[in-house]
Order: sequence, then structure tokens, then C-alpha cells
Amino acid sequence: MKTVYSVTQVNSYIRNMFTQDFMLQSIRVRGEISNCKYHSSGHIYFTLKDAKAAVACVMFAGNRSGLTFRMQEGQQVIVDGSMDVYERDGKYQMYARMITRDGTGLLYEQFERLKAELSELGMFAQEYKQPIPGIIRTLGVVTAPTGAAVRDIIQIASRRNPYVQIILYPAIVQGEMAPASIINGIHALTELEVDVIIVGRGGGSIEDLWAFNEREVAQAIFDCPVPIISAVGHETDTTIADFAADLRAPTPSAAAELAVCEFSRLEEKMEEYAAVLCREMAGRCNRYRSRMETLAARLRGSSPMGQLKQKRLYLLRLEERLQSAMKEALQQKRHRLSLNLEKLRGLSPLDKLSQGFSWVADEKGRSVRDTEQVSPGQLLTIQMKNGTVYARVERKEKVIR
Repeated sequence: MKTVYSVTQVNSYIRNMFTQDFMLQSIRVRGEISNCKYHSSGHIYFTLKDAKAAVACVMFAGNRSGLTFRMQEGQQVIVDGSMDVYERDGKYQMYARMITRDGTGLLYEQFERLKAELSELGMFAQEYKQPIPGIIRTLGVVTAPTGAAVRDIIQIASRRNPYVQIILYPAIVQGEMAPASIINGIHALTELEVDVIIVGRGGGSIEDLWAFNEREVAQAIFDCPVPIISAVGHETDTTIADFAADLRAPTPSAAAELAVCEFSRLEEKMEEYAAVLCREMAGRCNRYRSRMETLAARLRGSSPMGQLKQKRLYLLRLEERLQSAMKEALQQKRHRLSLNLEKLRGLSPLDKLSQGFSWVADEKGRSVRDTEQVSPGQLLTIQMKNGTVYARVERKEKVIR
């Protein structure tokens, strides 16, 4: 009688078969991503398929540190991992440990690794970027001698400023010899002491542009003492050279516009600056002229002759004030003298004498005002208006009032 097994026993047996198979424990599978879901737990569930079959896959959160891109529907990838059976459902699936993009995806992985490494070394740091000069005389170009890129650069640069000298280094921009050719072009143009260097080429696949993703090219761009503008491919294309360069242009045409200023606008600006300069100089000259006039006036006033003139004027004013004060004082004195003369005139004996009064004095010249002062026989002098009378007292009478 045959042995009967449970479903659990069968699934466990099959799982042990997968576990004991060395190839299934470390297998690499190529396919297209389908039904990709990022779970909130951090796990990624997806299906790996080709034209005829599909297999369920899961990448646990602990293995996601090595995943350098976000998985999307339709991507071609290579999954490294192991095959195992989920006993509960009896389904086998692949447990992914590492996922890389197939074909161009491998190059993309190399690009990301080199980008992260050079960024950690500081080669992309903004503080190392050199400013692009506003006005240049010589423009160096490292690109293929034929193609749309060099034509666009020459056409736009010549149109913007016909006086700029363009020096082209005909470089190989694709293939194994491209990195060395690009580096030689940078060194050659540096020795010619150009003002700015444009390094670039037209668009293409990642394989076509890969020379600009080489470490040696990025190092040469970083070490170059001349400012470098990177112009590789189209606007959506990004290379390591773009990060290492002092400035990235989306296209070669844009690089020419960034490197060469428009001469007509420069002339307009120069005319504006000249007008502003003339206005400023005129205003400044007027201010300095006014200041010089003020200083000249102060100098004239501070000179010895000016001081003498001022002192002389001051003395003249003092003299005028003194004369005016003297006149006023004399007038006051004259007026006061007139008043005093009138007072004296009122008190003058001559005026009294002219009015009929006389002045009587004794022999000693003393004024006689009382009868008690004289005695009979005494000689008196009587002063009158027009002369003197000498008289002797015969008698005297006293009037009682």
C-alpha cells in the first residue's frame, strides 16, 4: 500500500530539494520587471518575466541598500539571488539579493558608482568651480571636427561676438581612444592659454557618450586651470564630465551662448556706462568746483592780506562807532553844559547886579548881609552893575520885621 503524504510534507520536501540544489541558492536571472510594488515595510515585490515565462520575486528591505535605481515596469534587469519555496502556498519564488539594470543598466550602475565616489572626493563641490569670464578673447573647443556640435558652436559664437578667436582641438569623442584624445585636447588648449574651454559633443546613447563618464576625463577637467563648460549630448543627457566641469550647458549651442557674450549688448552696456560715467563725472566736477570755490573763499579770508583787510574793516567799524559815541557824548555834555550855564546864569551876581541889585563888602572883602556886620565910620565897598562905589557908614538903622 502506497504512503500518503500531507500537503505540508510535500511542500517541505520540495523546499528541501530547492535548498540542497547549489545552483538555485546562487543564481542570476535576466528578465523584464512586471507588477512591481514597493511595500510599506520596505520590501519590494515584483515579477520577472520573458517572452514565455514568469517567476515571482521579492527583495527584502535589508538588501535594498545595494539598489541604486527605482524599479519600474518594463525595465530589463539582472537579478542575483536564490530560489526557494514558500511552504504555506506551495509556490516557489526568487529572493533577490542584488538587482542591476541589464545592458545600458550596467553602464548606468558604473556611472552611479563613479559619480558617488568622485562626489565623496569633493570633485563636484561648488567651492572648486571657477567662474566663467564675462568677456573672453579666445575660446577653446574640444570636440569632433565634424558634426552638428562644432558647427553650432562656431556659428553661435561668431554671431554673438565676431572678434572672439575660436581654437578647435579635433578630438575623438567616441570609442576606446576617446578619453585620451579628450584629455590631450584639454591639455593642449590650456598651454595655449585660452580664456574658456568647451568640452562636448552631440547627442547619442549612453554607450556613445561613455568617454565623458571616464574617471581620467573627469580628473583632467577638475585639474584644468582654465574654466571648462561641459556640453555633452542633449539637455536630458548627463555625464560625469558635467558634474566635474565648472559649468554645465544643456547643449553645445547653449555652451557657446554661455561662453561668448553678445557683442551688440556689450556695446549698448558700454554706451550706458559711458553716459552714466559722464553724468557722474559732471556731477562730481560740479561738486568739487563748488567746494573749491568755498575753500578759495576761506583761503582768501585766511590769508595775511585777507586778515589785514578784515582787521582794517574792523578798525574802520570801531572808528565809526567811536566817532558816533564821541558825537553822542559831546552832544550830551553840550546839552548838560547848556543846562548848567542856564542854572549859573540864574545864580550869577552879575545878572542880579544888572537887575538893580548891588553887592556890599567890608574892607576885608567879606560880604555884608546884615546891619550887625557894620558900624558907623566903617569903609564899605559897593559893587554895582557898571562899577564900584567906596562909601563910609554914617549911621545904620535896623528894620524890625
